Amino acid sequence: MKKEISQEAFSIIRKMQQSELTESVIYHEIAKFAKGDHNKETLNRLAEEEKAHYQIWKNYTDIEMQPEAWKVCKYKWLARILGFTFAVKLMEMGEENAQEEYQLLANEVEESIVIRQQEEEHEKALLEILDEESLQYVGSMVLGLNDALVELTGSLAGFTFAMQNTRLIALSGLIIGISATFSMASSEFLAARSEKRDDAFKSCTYTGMAYLITVVLLVLPYLLLGNDMYLVALACMLTIVILIIAGFTYYTSVALDQPFRSRFIEMAGISISVAVLSFGVGILAKRFLGVDI
Repeated sequence: MKKEISQEAFSIIRKMQQSELTESVIYHEIAKFAKGDHNKETLNRLAEEEKAHYQIWKNYTDIEMQPEAWKVCKYKWLARILGFTFAVKLMEMGEENAQEEYQLLANEVEESIVIRQQEEEHEKALLEILDEESLQYVGSMVLGLNDALVELTGSLAGFTFAMQNTRLIALSGLIIGISATFSMASSEFLAARSEKRDDAFKSCTYTGMAYLITVVLLVLPYLLLGNDMYLVALACMLTIVILIIAGFTYYTSVALDQPFRSRFIEMAGISISVAVLSFGVGILAKRFLGVDI
């Protein structure tokens, strides 16, 4: 027998019902292209649990709903581009922001608290056992990213004042960056082999790709802007550095449950400090060596 509830509680239940159905479909869709039988099974279990919760809330509303197509599409593409672990954890983070609504609902629907607790505990346990290959190499990507950011930011900042020509700065940055990419990838490969790991090639590939992409992005402003716009290019390069750090830190904070603020401040602080010091070195080098390019 359906219990009489207030209009406010009905609205909350309806919202929860819609969310459970949409997430059930999202899990099913991601499971279709997720690699590994274990991951497919886990995602399908999550989908079935969400569908069961949808049925519970449907008992209160008597409304048959359709999933939100735009949200399904959004998380499918996020899963394809950034990995299914990131997509599903980001989706679950959205649910955590609705705690106040669940507390309001608890006054009229007592079982909602139990359902919510069970849902959170079980889903968290299931999410923890997802095993995505790309996340195993986040350490390698962080190594490549950090090294490229620190080395290239410093080099380009130093070249900016010493050369004062965007084309020369870009040429020097590309030569140093590409050479360093091979060096970093080789070092990662040898380190993995020395540890007798079977994934040495994959590990060095992730490191090298992270390094190379960073190099291209940092040099890009110097390639696109005019020769005399070296200071503007420097400002653009530093902006890109901050955006790269923010984007990657946010990704790891969601996918690996790591703190965002402290890691972002640490990485950004190191990169910007190196850039400022290197810019100063460029000024001193040009003044004392008397080189005029």
